[in-house]
Amino acid sequence: MDRKALYNLEYGVFLVASKDGDRINGCITNTCIQAAANPVRLAIACINGNYTPELIKKSGLFTVSVLDKSVSFDTIRQFGMQSGRDTDKFAGQKYALDDNGVPFLTENANAVFSCRVTGSTDLGSHTLFIGEVLDAKVLSGEKSLTYAYYQSDVKPRPAAKAAEKKIIGWKCKICGYTYEGAELPADFLCPLCGHPAEDFEPIYG
Repeated sequence: MDRKALYNLEYGVFLVASKDGDRINGCITNTCIQAAANPVRLAIACINGNYTPELIKKSGLFTVSVLDKSVSFDTIRQFGMQSGRDTDKFAGQKYALDDNGVPFLTENANAVFSCRVTGSTDLGSHTLFIGEVLDAKVLSGEKSLTYAYYQSDVKPRPAAKAAEKKIIGWKCKICGYTYEGAELPADFLCPLCGHPAEDFEPIYG
């Protein structure tokens, strides 16, 4: 299977957040769609190894902040490339709490949805959550960030390496898993967090 065919599907980029008591957390996802109209329901998918789906399962609540084109890579990295188990991902970010105490971004997002979980399905690498929309707000008139725009205009290009250095392995930027070998298969998925080959960086020897 040529996994690059999946890149031709259109996606947005979203921040999904939840809470457990006073603990709040959020993660980046490119999977959020309207699944029903009456009542309005959204479907989101989160990587099972992430901390956020644990909080969603405990509280039954989540928000979806629709990221817009003003978002920086630093924000994407803060929410998408470290674990909330030992980091306060909302530190330094402008955010507010909805009526249920779940956080959402007030900057770099053009809309927010507050949802209550009505169902979920374990898909292996991800969990699909269905949430009834309890409230929704338009936050700005900025255009939504698409996954394609993120790849082409937001995500930094790899820095050029000295010619004499050789690649001896690949490290997952999400969880730190190390793959040994100079060639990382294009369809490789991290066995720990499920992220694809594009989220690995080379290790030079």
